[in-house]
Amino acid sequence: MQAINGQIQGCYIGGEWIIPNKERLIEVKNPGDGSTLAFVPRGDKEEIDLAVNAAKKAFHSQEWKKFSPYNRGKILYQAAEIIRENREELAKLETLDVGKPLTQSAVDVEIAARYFEYYAGVADKIFGETIPVEPGIIDYTVREPIGIVGHIIPWNYPLQIASRSISVSIATGNAAVLKPAEDTPLTTLKLVELIEPLGLPKGIVNVVTGYGHEAGAALSGHPDINHITFTGSVETGKRVMESAAQNIVPVTLELGGKSPNIVFADCNEEQALKWVLKSIVQNSGQTCSAGSRLVIEKSIKENFIRKLAAAMEELSIGLGIDNHDLGPVLSKKQFDRIQSFIDLARKDGIRILTGGDRRLVEGCGLGYYFEPTILDNVPVSHYLAQEEIFGPVLTVTTFQTEEEAIEIANGTPYGLVAGVWTENVGIAHRVASQLQCGQVFINHYGAGGGIAQPFGGYKKSGFGREKGLEALQNYTQVKNVALKY
Repeated sequence: MQAINGQIQGCYIGGEWIIPNKERLIEVKNPGDGSTLAFVPRGDKEEIDLAVNAAKKAFHSQEWKKFSPYNRGKILYQAAEIIRENREELAKLETLDVGKPLTQSAVDVEIAARYFEYYAGVADKIFGETIPVEPGIIDYTVREPIGIVGHIIPWNYPLQIASRSISVSIATGNAAVLKPAEDTPLTTLKLVELIEPLGLPKGIVNVVTGYGHEAGAALSGHPDINHITFTGSVETGKRVMESAAQNIVPVTLELGGKSPNIVFADCNEEQALKWVLKSIVQNSGQTCSAGSRLVIEKSIKENFIRKLAAAMEELSIGLGIDNHDLGPVLSKKQFDRIQSFIDLARKDGIRILTGGDRRLVEGCGLGYYFEPTILDNVPVSHYLAQEEIFGPVLTVTTFQTEEEAIEIANGTPYGLVAGVWTENVGIAHRVASQLQCGQVFINHYGAGGGIAQPFGGYKKSGFGREKGLEALQNYTQVKNVALKY
């Protein structure tokens, strides 16, 4: 299947590609210039029912029950190889669909392959335990697949997160139904097409395209789903959790963040500047773990942000396929959201050190490009310092003591990621131990895609963990067996 030039894509259900109704289609656009890439089905409850039933049939089949953990791992290794063999096509498709620079999409492809490799190695190493109870009883636990897992995939990193979802589901012996974001479904569909020949039972992996309020709602509320993973906004996460609760179904929620980079005066300035910049402009700031707050010691602030602004102003902005430093934001809707925050800053007299405007790119009139922006001296309690903007917009707040830095960093409803920049190992560990977030990076920000590192949040950033071995807790359930002899 070619996923460009306006062709119609299908849903993947029970090992078959289907187009339910050609009159119910979603237009998938290139955010770089507004051109049409493809059309995908506007799936709803009917298609979700078909996909869940296919997954249920496959999960309970003798074919899947006899599929050894070793063979599941073997298929995952093969999937990683296929992804790498098709790296150029996948990277190009991800860039066309999401808008991000081609180099960033290439990294996403490699991370996708590594997810399959990582969980391939895990597949035959999911252990139980023996428990000493009393003489004459052998007591042990086994970790069994949880069943049918629904994955609602966000639009900003679709290839990465679809790969994460499929690989861990297969490794743990589950069946999966994926609902990719309606804006960016193409690499998820391509990924499933690439792994289709590997020999998984039909129905173990299914993809239904559609809108969140239709297909997504039907998936999260389906009575035969055994677990839901969702990445997205707090408000949508609430609805997903409410729907799942009607069927007593557990959920894993990753709901965004307002992550700080805490920069102390004794930091390695060059490294801190590099990563503070990268953590806010990657994917045009459309990243849940973006370092969207700079919490910086007052004595070094002015010099630091002057250099940071200069570095931002040197970044090139344009089509992702031309490999500029920043591509477009996803859509007019996303652009308008970012612009509303900037309008609020201007209204409240907050200093815009650099950026703050749309950038018009020649030949891309229907693309929405936003300049990387620094908002200076933002009060801690201000809406701009509290709410996720999801664009290349950095707020700056100063501190004078270690205690004040911790208080500011913890002072939002979110708690996903934090960066700490200091050469003092005592400060580093004290601050890390008191930060209310799921992941802390000291003197860097992000590490190799974080494949092996448990990822998730505190507070309104959600609960449960993806990535690493910790994710196995979401996809397995524990059975205790006691044998008297």
